[in-house]
This record gives sequence, C-alpha cells and structure tokens, in this order.
Amino acid sequence: MKRIIALVTLVLAIAACSDKAQEPFKDAPRSGQNNDDPAEVLNMPDGFSNLATKCDGHGNRVYVVYHGNHPYGTVAVIRDPGCPGGQG
Repeated sequence: MKRIIALVTLVLAIAACSDKAQEPFKDAPRSGQNNDDPAEVLNMPDGFSNLATKCDGHGNRVYVVYHGNHPYGTVAVIRDPGCPGGQG
C-alpha cells in the first residue's frame, strides 16, 4: 500500500512540474492574425513579479505580469496613442 501511495505521489509531482510555456493553446478559437512582434520584458528583482508589454495592433498596450513559472499572472489592456491601429 505504501508503494502505491508513493507511486501516485510521484506521478502527481511529475505532472505538476510541467512548463506552462510549452503547453498547447487551451483557449478560445483564434483568428488567423498573430502578433509575433517582440515584447519589452522588465525583469524585477527576486521576489517581485516580472512584466512584459507590447502593442496589440489595435491601439492598445497589453501588460502581462508574471512570476517565474507559477500558474498565475495578471493582464491589463489600456488605450495607447503610441500603439499602431488605434485610429477609426
């Protein structure tokens, strides 16, 4: 019984260590438009969340706050006159 518990624990631990950046898309269907422009990444000191920002092509700036490889983050979108695509 102890071996079964140890095996189940090991399998769960390995499954929990997946790299979220390598996961396939698990979101709503997407259009054929992709914005592959590089983001500006701000690396904060240890213990603080990092930040990435870029324009979305529709006049908005998107900010994504993340902390290492943890499964959480924050997204903020604001109108930015400096971003292309905001006219009309």
